[in-house]
Amino acid sequence: MMKKIMFIIAAIVLLASCGNGDRGQLVGVKGKKWHPVKPHGMTLVPGGSFVMGKSDFDVAGLKNAPTKTVTVRSYYMDETAITNSEYRQFVNWVRDSVIRQKLAEEAEFSGGGEEGGRGGSIMDFAFKDSQLDEEDMNAYQRYSVHYNPMKQPLNWKPKIIWKKKDYPDESYVSVMDEMYLSPDESPTGERILDVDKFIYNYTTMDVGAAARSGTNRTDHFKEHEVKVYPDTAVWVKDFHYSYNEPMHNNYFWHASYDDYPVVGVSWEQAKAFSNWRTLYHNSYRKSKSLQTVPEYRLPSEAEWEYAARGGLDGSTYPWGGPYTKNDRGCFLANFKPNRGDYAADMALYTVEAKSYEPNGYGLYNMSGNVSEWVNSSYEETAYDFYSTINPNANNEENPRKVIRGGSWKDVAYYLQVSSRDYEYADSARSYIGFRTVQDFVGDAQEANLRRPAK
Repeated sequence: MMKKIMFIIAAIVLLASCGNGDRGQLVGVKGKKWHPVKPHGMTLVPGGSFVMGKSDFDVAGLKNAPTKTVTVRSYYMDETAITNSEYRQFVNWVRDSVIRQKLAEEAEFSGGGEEGGRGGSIMDFAFKDSQLDEEDMNAYQRYSVHYNPMKQPLNWKPKIIWKKKDYPDESYVSVMDEMYLSPDESPTGERILDVDKFIYNYTTMDVGAAARSGTNRTDHFKEHEVKVYPDTAVWVKDFHYSYNEPMHNNYFWHASYDDYPVVGVSWEQAKAFSNWRTLYHNSYRKSKSLQTVPEYRLPSEAEWEYAARGGLDGSTYPWGGPYTKNDRGCFLANFKPNRGDYAADMALYTVEAKSYEPNGYGLYNMSGNVSEWVNSSYEETAYDFYSTINPNANNEENPRKVIRGGSWKDVAYYLQVSSRDYEYADSARSYIGFRTVQDFVGDAQEANLRRPAK
């Protein structure tokens, strides 16, 4: 009898093993299917080595940008600087998130005691089921979890009611009135949203510090609270005794400037945008049970310079050089030529983000138009201690952050792909924008096959 029982157990084990399909062999555990997909509006920059820094005849430039051979991995980069239209998508999302959060909190407080009008009541915006699995949440719900202490997801189904005459009840009125400036602060008497309330909250972890310290990873979490609306007043503040009010009033919101690079955005705001873009994209992919994508982020200083060169070794500008005009006498970028003749290149301020010819990697305006934030702090001697593989140094204690590429108000020297400049992380300027990158995850050989011919 005992032998019979042992035989049955052995048979069950054998069948279970066969049922796995591995026949008892080490076959590994497969992850979700992954096919590298080029993100919308981005282009692949295949990894490789290049000589970073100034040419040896630029004695002054060699002091903070000496030549150094470095290697970077493959990554995707935005073809253009982030535009007003793209950044407005972020601003509108944060605006709606904040309003829905306040409506939900008011609904929680009022307890549904009021009867609504034609548009229902504030209870339509009440928090959703607090037991909802985080893996099943969309981007909006995941965002609300971060800053709502009750950890209840927002309800994004009902549309926000913007017209005052259609407000459903008094509770709704009190919440919406809080989001607008007082009548005394509006010169025309119009209702104007208080953009200082458009605040994006998120958490990051310093992976490098956590890995090296060996302490609890939560010790390296950092909370960020960022006002996301760009500083439109930069057009006035950056230039004294200059009539730039039309740019102040229209540049960010007017449809005529939709495809122009966003400016007036600080380094901190650019980082917040990158975090949101990752959250937004991966929320959709999770809803479709797809593998999540790597984070969107600002490029390192080395990644920016490598991409700007477009595969041309030792070039002065993205198009080669050493001149800023082509063989027909046309300027190749938007900058300040001829000792201050801004109009000589047919542009007074910025131009559309997809202007002039792209470089060898299909990137537009890597020189001129707007300078661009990168994810590196400005250290005069950084090249001396940079690693030779994927070099980067971002000292959180150093408020000076590197900007690259030069802008519409700069002379040609700052358009050179090796020129370095900086601005403070909390500062915004009428001539600084940004673009993002995303790590390439896939077959490195495939990426290198797409390198442009030299």
